[in-house]
Amino acid sequence: MDRTLREDADAIIASSLKAVLPDEAVRRALAQFRPGRGRVLLVAAGKAAWQMTHAAVEALSRVDGGVVVTKYGHVKGEIPGVICCEAGHPVPDENGFAATEKALELVHGLQPEDTVLFLLSGGGSALFEKPLLPGAELQDITGQLLASGADIVEINIIRKRLSGVKGGRFAQACAPARVFSIVLSDVLGDPLDMIASGPAVPDTSTCAQAQAVAEKYHLQLSARAKALLAQETPKALDNVTTRITGSVRELCAAAADACRARGYEPLLLTDRLCCEAREAGSFLGTIARTHAGQGKKLAFLAGGETVVHLTGKGLGGRSQELALAAAPAIAGQKAAVFSVGSDGTDGPTDAAGGYVDGDTAAALAARGLRVFDVLQNNDAYHALQAVGGLIVTGATGTNVNDVAVALVEGE
Repeated sequence: MDRTLREDADAIIASSLKAVLPDEAVRRALAQFRPGRGRVLLVAAGKAAWQMTHAAVEALSRVDGGVVVTKYGHVKGEIPGVICCEAGHPVPDENGFAATEKALELVHGLQPEDTVLFLLSGGGSALFEKPLLPGAELQDITGQLLASGADIVEINIIRKRLSGVKGGRFAQACAPARVFSIVLSDVLGDPLDMIASGPAVPDTSTCAQAQAVAEKYHLQLSARAKALLAQETPKALDNVTTRITGSVRELCAAAADACRARGYEPLLLTDRLCCEAREAGSFLGTIARTHAGQGKKLAFLAGGETVVHLTGKGLGGRSQELALAAAPAIAGQKAAVFSVGSDGTDGPTDAAGGYVDGDTAAALAARGLRVFDVLQNNDAYHALQAVGGLIVTGATGTNVNDVAVALVEGE
């Protein structure tokens, strides 16, 4: 492993993630917060929910009650006046359903002078959920979608119609109270009704689109589920103000600044990467190989959210697959490719992403591992673990998609 490239990668990752932590972004958004004369209640959902709530309560000094629901391992301590809950992601579970019920109880029976501060971040689709069909059935449909290669927009079009809080229904539950929503975006282009399936935003998707997604991926649905897909969601809400406070664009800009600080000339290829993870990795690897040996330190950046189509039974995540897929292209070169999820978790693993360089392919081959075979089995985690290629950050407290970087050393 090239120690210099790995050190650069680790420094770029640390600097980029620090720059997109939600604390300052939440405080900026709260400058526009004008609560009514009544109670101020807080509900937060998503992978960054605890961090956002901590910043909000610190800035406001108090709230009159609150519920946080975030991913397992993401609660970092008690917050005064707030119940903090952990639940399942990416497949919703009973703890998430129970936490969402607590939130709905909190906002039940509010008056026009009351205000709900709603803090939303990526992962909220799974974590903040009141299923309109049996929980096990919702989990099965979510699993079908995740395994099919459906993108996040398609997944959310389905999920919001099977939910009592998504697609604007949570805002309806808060009425006549006002809702001030602060959103940390994890969806490309920041479409508000798609971020965590838009619990406080009018839904722009249609029943016809939902049924088309179900047909496209051959989803196995009960009669009840099919009936829910045919029911329209709220198309207008008059009690909500929304502020977007972070996105993958900021993550890419921070990564570019970090590359520049390490002596690389950065080039942002896209902040809307949306394709198969292994295809994105192969592409970044070929870009790095094309520019290797030209005497300049270069960094090529791509932000977004790739997808993984499950073809095996291994362990991994989209950032790990992306990185591993780049290894053959940069074999023998003074180059590296790494990808990291800004939330610190990549798939159902304890890794945030993966790193490969010009030595990785040979190191894998020495252990009898072929990149193609590993990818076919979706087992990037164990392959990268064997050659020191896992990136482990722990839970970061934010979630604004992924960033992938190809570094080319000047020679």
